[in-house]
Amino acid sequence: MEGELPNTKKWIVLYPVYINSKKTVAEGRRICLSKACENPTCAEIGDCCSYLKVPFAIEIDKAYPRDFMQRGRVRVLLKKEDGTLYNPSITSRKSLMLTVAEMVPRHHGRTKKQEAASTSTGPSNKSGKGGKKKR
Repeated sequence: MEGELPNTKKWIVLYPVYINSKKTVAEGRRICLSKACENPTCAEIGDCCSYLKVPFAIEIDKAYPRDFMQRGRVRVLLKKEDGTLYNPSITSRKSLMLTVAEMVPRHHGRTKKQEAASTSTGPSNKSGKGGKKKR
């Protein structure tokens, strides 16, 4: 979708920190903790935007100013040039953040990871009796 609408400078910026439940408000979270998701990535946010049929552009080389180790951001266009919305259910930045945060935990990449982790962790052979050896 990046080739269709080249001027992304005026699009809304959505950093993964905005919807990260592991961050505090001081660290950059913009939605309430109960609706935020755990450690979202730019790719997951981009997939959610494409599912919502909203034009987006992922900028991997950009960093969040408060935490410059956090790489990547997503630019999103909510309205067409005539002022009509691309998706009538998303009217503002806040509604976009809440919708994406609700969709990221159900992302197909996350559900596959959880299934693989649950099958690999089985009963261990260690006995529960451990401690310091006496001399």
